[in-house]
Amino acid sequence: MVISVASGKGGTGKTTIATSLALSTDNAQLLDCDVEEPNAHIFLRTELDKSELVSTPIPEIDYTRCDFCGECAKICAYNALAVLKDRVLLFPHLCHGCGGCTLLCPQKAMRETSKEIGIVEEFRTPEMQLIRGTLNVGEVMAPPLVRAVKKYIDTEKTVVVDAPPGTSCPMIEAVRGSDYCVLVTEPTPFGLNDLILAVEVVRKLRIPFGVVINRADLGDEKVEEYCRNENIRVLMSIPFDRKIAVAYSKGISLVETDEAYQAHFRKMLESTERYIHEG
Repeated sequence: MVISVASGKGGTGKTTIATSLALSTDNAQLLDCDVEEPNAHIFLRTELDKSELVSTPIPEIDYTRCDFCGECAKICAYNALAVLKDRVLLFPHLCHGCGGCTLLCPQKAMRETSKEIGIVEEFRTPEMQLIRGTLNVGEVMAPPLVRAVKKYIDTEKTVVVDAPPGTSCPMIEAVRGSDYCVLVTEPTPFGLNDLILAVEVVRKLRIPFGVVINRADLGDEKVEEYCRNENIRVLMSIPFDRKIAVAYSKGISLVETDEAYQAHFRKMLESTERYIHEG
């Protein structure tokens, strides 16, 4: 079972929920796909097992063959190439590594080379296996690294995917293929607005989902009202607790701070598994 944990905005407690879910089940695997700012390791006792550099293909121009016809720039949907009178400009950060320019160049003047974009690390903890992706500083193409992290998915385990915040390409790549998605939100106008966007995404991807409302007693009831009107399952409501906030600041997980939550998360996992199978 693969459960992704996502949120329309940052700061809602997404990683808190993801680590709590993983710590509340046996034989768990946690994938930290928030590759621009991975922080799940902060709440776990980790030991690095192995690491792997991740690269993405980008074109390289062979000027002994290039006649500057411009076909490569025409087929590039991301404007990563611009052909001038006597040179071809390449914008590596715009390149999605699709290989179209290499395939369709009439003069075979394009070849692929690799650009390192980040690293995937595998950690062993007393409780689980943690896979973490870290994007290199200055890189903007997170989806290839997210895909590299997801290659480690072990379907024999209960897999929890900590997705990037927001509703753009990195989040979509992280939740794609999940059996279920947990959307974490907060009862504020911003929380509701971004929850609505996240709901639209998972519905488009046809992924069953439910909502966890964090700091549930600090805002209004509009999130709960929205969920009722849209027939969305509210999986859990977590009230604001200063003790939890202090423990979080020290890198102590929710289920270690209050053991009662471990039973709540186990119950949520069991009901989610039944929901998937009855689906």
